[in-house]
Amino acid sequence: MGLDRRGFITFLVGGAAGTLFTPVPWKLLDDVSIWSQNWPWIPRLKYGARGVTPTTCKLCPAGCGLDVNTVGKRPVTAEGNFDHPLSQGGICPLGSAAVQLLYSPSRVKGPLKNNGGKFESISWEEAGKILADKLSGLKGSGKVACISGDENGTVNEVLAGFLAALGSSDFYFMPGDASVYALAWNKIMKGQGQIGFDLENSDCVLMLGADLLSSWGTVVRNQKVFGQKKAKFIYAGPVQTGSASVADKWVPVLPGKEGALALGIAFFLLNQGKTCSARGFGPFKDYILTNYTPSKVETLTGVPARTIQKIAAELLSAKKPVIVSGSDFGQGSSSLDIVAGIFLNLLLGRLNQPGGLVALPEMQVVDQVPGLTRLRQNNLVKFIADVQDGTRQTELLFIYEANPLYALPQNAQFATALEKIPFKVSFSTFLDETATRADLILPAPHFLERLDDAYTPFGAGSITYSVSTPVIEPIFDTRSTPDFILDLAKKAGLDLGFSSFEQVLQAKAKKLGADWEELQAGKAFVSRNNVAQLSVDLPGDILSAGLKTPSSGYPLNLVVVARPYIGNTRLATTPAGVVTIRENELKGKDFYVHMNKATARKLGLRQDKKVKLVSSAGECKALVNVTETVMNDVVAAPLGFGHTAWDDFSKGKGDNIFNVLTVAQEKGTGLYVWNNSRVKVVKA
Repeated sequence: MGLDRRGFITFLVGGAAGTLFTPVPWKLLDDVSIWSQNWPWIPRLKYGARGVTPTTCKLCPAGCGLDVNTVGKRPVTAEGNFDHPLSQGGICPLGSAAVQLLYSPSRVKGPLKNNGGKFESISWEEAGKILADKLSGLKGSGKVACISGDENGTVNEVLAGFLAALGSSDFYFMPGDASVYALAWNKIMKGQGQIGFDLENSDCVLMLGADLLSSWGTVVRNQKVFGQKKAKFIYAGPVQTGSASVADKWVPVLPGKEGALALGIAFFLLNQGKTCSARGFGPFKDYILTNYTPSKVETLTGVPARTIQKIAAELLSAKKPVIVSGSDFGQGSSSLDIVAGIFLNLLLGRLNQPGGLVALPEMQVVDQVPGLTRLRQNNLVKFIADVQDGTRQTELLFIYEANPLYALPQNAQFATALEKIPFKVSFSTFLDETATRADLILPAPHFLERLDDAYTPFGAGSITYSVSTPVIEPIFDTRSTPDFILDLAKKAGLDLGFSSFEQVLQAKAKKLGADWEELQAGKAFVSRNNVAQLSVDLPGDILSAGLKTPSSGYPLNLVVVARPYIGNTRLATTPAGVVTIRENELKGKDFYVHMNKATARKLGLRQDKKVKLVSSAGECKALVNVTETVMNDVVAAPLGFGHTAWDDFSKGKGDNIFNVLTVAQEKGTGLYVWNNSRVKVVKA
């Protein structure tokens, strides 16, 4: 019997797990413990009853279920919850470090006030009074804004409802493909509900830039589907990412041209008689057949016309195909990329079908909120530009579990805009880059210390609601952010309809028809209800955007690759993650960028050469790694390095690739896009 790629990976994982259960490493560890047991600084174990507390991870948007092992009611390790539909026993590098992060040296240990550039400790009562005074003259002014880094929590309803009660609609999510899908599906195409993907029942999954098996959407659940070997996985993207390296087929395509590839595939499907009932189908079809011919798409994307035709044939021969569009690192996509991917699903009749694209109902309980779908369409990058040039006046900015000063393209622009906002409040668990520039830091508890939730994480194929229950009492002087906001609203005479965050979550459970007690016990509520679509629009005015060719001022395409063990846009590298970083990713304090041999030869570069990536936005320093996992004229860089805050595990390691990402406005929508940034590489 042969050993295929998936079987080989399973073999490796099994071998690693088997090593943990052999006596040799544990004997060696025992010898080490005996040798070092008298060191005075070693923490002493606390003995007590062993237990397991189920909860929901809030370290990334995937919403995985965790089982937290406790000793004497103190958490010691986290592992995947086998009964949770989004984890099924699996766990990602961030989730596995959840307990470790409880004791991170970068945690904010209590409320802090910025006093002339130095932070001083204050009480929660004093913090509340400061904010009440700031808000007293802002009611109805529209000069209060909020940025949230939580993609699926009901805390967003509390924050957005509080702003609405103050007369402001300036609530913004951190950029991500979830927001681009909301713009493309809900606003441009006039679709209803939240888009998801029923991967479990698909037999062919085409990933157009979306790194499903490494960093995109419900990652652990996606990996579980892949491991079942029921579907063929095809990855189209410029770099051999985690998905590309294990997929059944990798199709190299130039960055930012995944939408053009989708329309090139549509050309063949349309010629096979495929159709759909969407409004505007006729002109949409005619434009594709005229402008996205095989030869033209080959020039645009770098994908041979014959390969495009083969992909179309594979989708036609599959019984339950699904197409997932997105970017390699989950943000900066164009609406054309998303519309084109959705269009392929419509042509194949895959909307609200088993194994296809699904439209899931949204759910909210705070009446003041205009709708999370609408809020996701709010453009944070435009807000920053407006603040910077003075066309928008903002007096007070709340920032919840987000690090925009690190994780936004052209982040120097945000730093300038931030200085123009008189008062900034950071609700952050950790002392990140943005928190260090705030006027007030009001620390949120670690998710293992607080009540929280996750409603249908982006990419999920069904309604999935789960609650994050406290595993341990707060270690430091922290407080639940939504409870603090509800209390602040009450003191300001604003009625959000609830007096505690627990009441908000109970109301959501009741509206869903979920059992609150079961949710608290770790059981996820699942429903396969979809939102019926009478019809959707096909926007022909955005199709020309895919035909645009890049300027020659910056000759190389830049690709950002997300690697969870390094960190994400919210979290820096965890102490446990440090030991997983490869030698071709970080050397000393320099991080690596990756290019193939032909590109390196063209630039006169070799392995380990020091270089600078330069764009119109800025520059960053790096070392060169030569690898054939990258397309010609493409340079790939990992996300997660270059922190100037946090702790010694991550601070000062490498450079921040966001420094060189450039923003362009998409024709026809005005959406800001940075998934097709271009750079030049010069010797340092």
